[in-house]
Amino acid sequence: MDRLAEIVREEVQKYAAGNRRGYNLIVFPILDDNERVYAVNFISYPDRETGANVMLMARVVGDKVVIEEDTTNKPLLDALKQRGIPREQIILAYQGEPIPDADQYELNPTR
Repeated sequence: MDRLAEIVREEVQKYAAGNRRGYNLIVFPILDDNERVYAVNFISYPDRETGANVMLMARVVGDKVVIEEDTTNKPLLDALKQRGIPREQIILAYQGEPIPDADQYELNPTR
């Protein structure tokens, strides 16, 4: 695993480790080193008011970190910058910043 993916994995995992249970939630890390996608999902518990939800999701694309979702009160952006990743390498997709692999996700109405 390259260093950038390792840092993203470590930082995302901290969000799940620090909040496994609490606030009527159960938190689950989802860590995929092959695809370089790292996320934290949660479910409400014990009431199960909603289904599973994404709290945080980031992925590594080339030399960029694409943060797809971040609903935390301590942004992953700040944690990554503290770990030495320059802001220019971090894309906040959830705020509308363009992603480097957008062509892979374009809708094709003929399919």
